[in-house]
Amino acid sequence: MPPIAGRSTIARLVAVALIVGLTAITLAVFLGGASFAPTMALAGARSSLAGHCEGAIELPGQQLEIDIDLSHEAGGWIGDISIPAQGAQDLPLKDLEFSADRIGFTISGIPGDPTFNGTLNENGTRIVDPATQARAALEDLEAIIAAALDDWQTPGLAVGVVADGQAVLSRGYGHRNRTDKLTVTARTLFAIGSCTKAFTAFTMATLVDEGLLDWDRPVAEYLPGFQMYDEYATAHITPRDLVTHRAGLPRHDLVWYNNETMSRAEVVRRLRYLQPNYDLRERWQYNNLMYLTAGYLIEQLTGKSWEEAVRERVFMPLGMERSNFSVEVSQAVDDFALPYLEKDDELREIAFRPITMMGPAGSINSCAEEMTNWLIVNLGNGRFGDRQLLPASTIKELHTPQMVMPVTPDAPEDSPMSYALGWMTSTWRGHYRVQHGGNIDGFSALVTLFPNDGVGIVTLTNKNVDGLIGPLTKTIADRVLELEPRDWIAEAAEKRDQAKAFVMEGEEQKDLFRKKKTKPSRPLQAFVGEYEHPGYGIVEIRKEGKGLEMILNGMHMPLEHWHYDVFSVAESDEEVIPEDLRAVFVADADGNLSRLSMALEQRVDPIVFERLPDKRLKDPSFLQQLVGDYEVPGQIITISLRGSVLKIQVGGQPAMALEPRGSEEFVLESNRTVTIRFALEEGNPASAMIISQPGGVFTAERVSEQ
Repeated sequence: MPPIAGRSTIARLVAVALIVGLTAITLAVFLGGASFAPTMALAGARSSLAGHCEGAIELPGQQLEIDIDLSHEAGGWIGDISIPAQGAQDLPLKDLEFSADRIGFTISGIPGDPTFNGTLNENGTRIVDPATQARAALEDLEAIIAAALDDWQTPGLAVGVVADGQAVLSRGYGHRNRTDKLTVTARTLFAIGSCTKAFTAFTMATLVDEGLLDWDRPVAEYLPGFQMYDEYATAHITPRDLVTHRAGLPRHDLVWYNNETMSRAEVVRRLRYLQPNYDLRERWQYNNLMYLTAGYLIEQLTGKSWEEAVRERVFMPLGMERSNFSVEVSQAVDDFALPYLEKDDELREIAFRPITMMGPAGSINSCAEEMTNWLIVNLGNGRFGDRQLLPASTIKELHTPQMVMPVTPDAPEDSPMSYALGWMTSTWRGHYRVQHGGNIDGFSALVTLFPNDGVGIVTLTNKNVDGLIGPLTKTIADRVLELEPRDWIAEAAEKRDQAKAFVMEGEEQKDLFRKKKTKPSRPLQAFVGEYEHPGYGIVEIRKEGKGLEMILNGMHMPLEHWHYDVFSVAESDEEVIPEDLRAVFVADADGNLSRLSMALEQRVDPIVFERLPDKRLKDPSFLQQLVGDYEVPGQIITISLRGSVLKIQVGGQPAMALEPRGSEEFVLESNRTVTIRFALEEGNPASAMIISQPGGVFTAERVSEQ
């Protein structure tokens, strides 16, 4: 033992985990009797900590005497610890680290290398374990949440908090099922929505580390045939662009929303038909489709589904055994939250919304208990337990700003925000913050990291677009980071009430631009049919009762007449998206309804759906009734059938295809100014062919059948 440089007495040591024999030791130490002036030496160490300290570790039902010796020599800090009751004598301390406000060391000679980490208070007389401090700081959280759940009409909520690499809080509040009064637990499954995006980016990063992917090589090099709307974006967009929302493409969410019949490959194929509103990397704007593309890229590089890749590379190493990718899977377990929606100040249960196809952008379901492991690996430089999932440098890159978000903060505590790789970044009250929210039908989530402080917070609720999770996260952060507290929840509630009043005023005036006393230009049956856009797919218009109904991606939307040939998606007890959407029907030069135009993406031109021909016009059994010879003075016109395509041949000229249009017409494929209609009586072959072309309309009578 080296000579003692000084002597002091440890008044008290408190162990919050069992000590010798465990793989970790966590101590909160209160030092007394010695001077701890912030003298700096050797990388910020406090040289006045040198000396012999005696005291005890207080455990439930027992007290263990201990002593610690610390000395500072030319080569650095050395020391040892003795715990007589455990038979531990002068166990060497290693990895001694000191700064102006922290102390840490590892005990040698014990299996698992138990470690200690703590912080010194302002006058240097107290060493505090951050995890113990965080637990103590959150003792009043239950009462705060109970009051907030009632005021915000939030049925249930789960919270996970990590400090200094440990889960210091993981529990539920309120109800996961209001009808049956089932309470939320730390294991209750919630949909986390777009918090999924960070998992997709993390998984991509594992491929980068393996050399299978380069963030900055064109996507087209990995996905042959990949195509965006314009050539430049097609050639230059990279995997980094996909996960930083800078592709130049607005959301276009109704391409995929509620569509579980398309494959991810089909969605990626449709990107070429979706109009951008900015050039590549010109502006940040949120886009789920790019994250689906990132997930599809993972599939092509690994030969496995996105779900399998995330499970193997993230869930399994983190012990996230309950976490899954489908609301159907969640409903098969014993502890899951039901989704709720607040509408007109009334909270009601709604149906689960499957979004498995769009999984890489938002389909993960998890719980507070397992999400704390996700916090730990992100705060721990890619390490969880004894596994290094990603290098520290890669984790840092995932959390590093890539694209400025065009959002001006509305409070002095917040800095402008940027987007990293699956995360939003900013500073809040002087602390660097990395976070991402998630919202999907009936659920809201927020994951927040303070990397420089070793603090992480996750909040999960079973309410649609729940405004509580943001201020609650700030409330928790205040306590754990030891900041001057503010009533963030009350401040947010005041803004919420003001916003509700503003929205109600707007709803009362939504008819202001409606043209009164107008009517459709033709009977409602004339609007019935299918309309197609190559990116958005098929919209079907049906006659329903005395009105019309629109079906898009399996969503049945009742239409009410707005004015002229414009209809509006009416309010309904069902969850239709979006209410008040205007459907504009457009006629061609012949007066036939040929197009349906809707502002499905408001940041680009209206999306135009072309009317599809009546299905009969491609049915060989129906078309056979039209086959035969028709005569005009001095000329025989022959109609034949090849598969499901009608052909027309005039005299000795080559046969030409007829292209179906509308409900009963064809146009000449080689000359679309020529329109042909057949005179039909039900159950009988066509009796005549009516030809409209520049210069007149002519009738050819049938003279024979082929």
